[in-house]
Amino acid sequence: MGTADVEIKGRPVDAQTRCVHYRTDLDVVAIRFACCGEYYPCHLCHEETAGHPARPWPSAEQDARAVLCGVCRHELAIREYLGVTACPRCAASFNPRCALHADLYFEASPDRTHGRRLGA
Repeated sequence: MGTADVEIKGRPVDAQTRCVHYRTDLDVVAIRFACCGEYYPCHLCHEETAGHPARPWPSAEQDARAVLCGVCRHELAIREYLGVTACPRCAASFNPRCALHADLYFEASPDRTHGRRLGA
């Protein structure tokens, strides 16, 4: 299955991974959760529909491909995603306010700048 065929679980409202909780023009990422390996638009979608508690990605696994750009379907490694404000393939901007709840998706690593552009 290619990334174009990735199923987005939860409560998405469009093909660019926006959901009932986060649906601005910048809310165009889905996160593959470490606990189940499934993509969800946000932590609330996972909480409401997964049937199990979420677990953030360990800081040692930042090379895991776990972030999907909803615009071009490019899959980014966590480390790559944490270092950008837009998709490196299509230049779609990502929501900088997602940093407010990044700890729900990714454990902090000692080399990561606090408050940098983080998960949806």
